[in-house]
Formats: sequence, C-alpha cells, structure tokens
Amino acid sequence: MWDELGISAGTAVLILIALYFVIKWAVKNGIKEVYSAITGKKADEDIQNEIDLKELGLD
Repeated sequence: MWDELGISAGTAVLILIALYFVIKWAVKNGIKEVYSAITGKKADEDIQNEIDLKELGLD
C-alpha cells in the first residue's frame, strides 16, 4: 500500500511515530483544559512549570 503512494517503509514508520506523539500531546492538553474548566484549578504540572519559569526569570 505504501509503495503505491511512493512512500518507503522507513518513512511510513517515522510518520506513524510522529503522528502518535502529536495525538498524544493533543489528548493530554485537551484533558488538562477540560480539567481546569470543570474544577477551576490548574493541573499540578502547570503549577510546577510556572514555578520553574519564575525561578529562571522567564515570566
């Protein structure tokens, strides 16, 4: 099937891996957004990231 599209097997694997991480990132951010919308709280990871940015002076 990939040969009909002119894509080698290695390229197809790389595309599928990249697609996996993009979907994983999108689902994670969607869940965090819904959590903050429902509870009105920030996720622990977001709070820790803000603390780390303040320590580095990158507000």
